[in-house]
Amino acid sequence: MRAKQPWLMSMSVVISMVAAICLLSGQACAGCRNPNIVNDDGTGLYIRPVAALGPIQIKWFGHSFFEITTSSGTRIITDPFGAMGFPMPEVWPHVVTVGREHGNHNNVGLAKGNPLILRGLKEGGSDWNQVNTTFRDVLIYNVPVHQRGVPEYLGLRGSAFVFEVDGLCVLHSGDVSEPFNEDQLQLIGHVDVLLQTIGGVYTADPTAAKKIIEQLDPKIVIPMHYWQNMGNVLERFTTGPYKVHTLGTNTFVVSKDTLPAQTEIIVLKVLRDGDI
Repeated sequence: MRAKQPWLMSMSVVISMVAAICLLSGQACAGCRNPNIVNDDGTGLYIRPVAALGPIQIKWFGHSFFEITTSSGTRIITDPFGAMGFPMPEVWPHVVTVGREHGNHNNVGLAKGNPLILRGLKEGGSDWNQVNTTFRDVLIYNVPVHQRGVPEYLGLRGSAFVFEVDGLCVLHSGDVSEPFNEDQLQLIGHVDVLLQTIGGVYTADPTAAKKIIEQLDPKIVIPMHYWQNMGNVLERFTTGPYKVHTLGTNTFVVSKDTLPAQTEIIVLKVLRDGDI
């Protein structure tokens, strides 16, 4: 990330305070490091304990487009694509997050009903929004990131999104192009499930994606933002020290209680014929 934002710096300070209080108190704190886990009851700061609840469902429609469904039925979709060769699903989300203002990520018109739209960038895409909200049973906040531009590799702005749901911390990496810096890591905090771009060119390639795994130490990693005809990116990403499960479906269910002890990669399959 090229420049620090004042709100990012102030959030990092609060996050560090929260982590220290958690360690000293010995209690179970919220899974994600976010100012919303610190509350003022009139007597000072206290930590909101978070307990594991039920399982969540993660469904991948292709590219960076996921649907996360909580145990109580709250549905969130991320980066809905426009026409780019994938089947266009019928989705009825409660929340839509948009990591960057591009047709492959911001087709909010696809969402049926009247969902809450959370955009990581301000109108025009020239600066970041600050997203930090709780909707029903989900805490949602964004993390500023950069994507590569071409041909000079100028930095294009975007947002990763963190979802605290059912005691799990899920990070959608957005179109991040490089491993995270310290400010970003402080804001992200603990990660249980990582939805990670691996495609390269504009975004992180398999090598950078593996470095991000080392930084975050998630229990589950689901690769995204790649095509099977883009060289051997998936093979390069799944070759290494992590256990890999290749599923014949685009849907995965996980809960806090079923997380593996060590990092595992889950490869989902878009239910279509073709190259991905």
